[in-house]
Amino acid sequence: MLNPAWEKRLLDIAGAEDLEQLRSIREQEQSRLATELSTSSAEAVVETLNELHDALIAQALKLAENDLARLGLGAPPVPYTYMLYGSGGRFEQTLYSDQDSGLVYADASNEVEDERCRKFFPIFAETVVRNLIRLGYPPCEGSVIASNPEWCLSLRDWEKKIDNWFAEPSWENVRYLLIAADGRPVSGDRNLADRLQDRFYTDMLNRPIIARRMMENTIRHKVLVGVFGQLLTERYGENAGSLDIKYGAYIPMVNAFRLLAIQAGIRETSTLKRINALRKADLLAEEEETEAYEAFSFFLKLRLLATLAVEEGQPGGAGKIPAEHITKELKIPLKKALKAGKKIQRRVQRELQHRFGGR
Repeated sequence: MLNPAWEKRLLDIAGAEDLEQLRSIREQEQSRLATELSTSSAEAVVETLNELHDALIAQALKLAENDLARLGLGAPPVPYTYMLYGSGGRFEQTLYSDQDSGLVYADASNEVEDERCRKFFPIFAETVVRNLIRLGYPPCEGSVIASNPEWCLSLRDWEKKIDNWFAEPSWENVRYLLIAADGRPVSGDRNLADRLQDRFYTDMLNRPIIARRMMENTIRHKVLVGVFGQLLTERYGENAGSLDIKYGAYIPMVNAFRLLAIQAGIRETSTLKRINALRKADLLAEEEETEAYEAFSFFLKLRLLATLAVEEGQPGGAGKIPAEHITKELKIPLKKALKAGKKIQRRVQRELQHRFGGR
């Protein structure tokens, strides 16, 4: 059902003429969504929140195009698409996610156009990133960001880069491939993003050994539940007693379902949609789908709640649930969800051992 107030808000974003307007809208909407988190389903809040982020980023791109036109650089010389990676690519951003992005532009038809592209798009990407920082999106600490020349390339150069990552499956290159698997276009020419996906999955079929490397990377983060069902909380330091919901629950399930989806040729980037697609492909039983979907939805909600923590006036991004918040009422559904996460991680590990004789 359409929500007239929300539809109007999206129109307000699309009509915003400066970054101050966009930042004000973001702050207002995020405050509203934060209050809804306790009464609404995690899926509903996450869907609305990511629609908000998409709309804000798309308008920031338009404002950046206007900025470059005023500088005398004109319009984009060829079509482009702005890509989101990480939680943005998976439609799983929190209230305070950072920028994980890239830019792909169409191949130039001649040398003059190529020169214009090489001049325009790096400046454009830097402008977009700077605009988004002003809107409250910090840059990716790992430099997976459109202003990095390695992540702002023509389609031809992007295809070469993906080929090279597959050809040399080092730990770092496999990490980049897993990042690329979560990529989706947020604005621009979707056909360019589809072409990149085509290249990724063609290379995946032609180089099956890469699956082993991906599996080894995938099982690196362990689900924080012990053999006897106990919670494996932080033991030392200022966070003693807290539970790392991001790296001890959320990320292990993201990694597991990403790998299962990649191996099945499923191109969805959302974890929940990957779970649904795996069931439709008969790669998950109905009971497994239900268990995994409920567990991951629960982790999404806990992750959002964890990012609401405020330290010294700044939103917290540690992704940890403080010890005092792990109540008896929370422990029962938390243990159940963690056991579901552990089960899927063991499945991936068994597949590694069965297919490749890995450890």
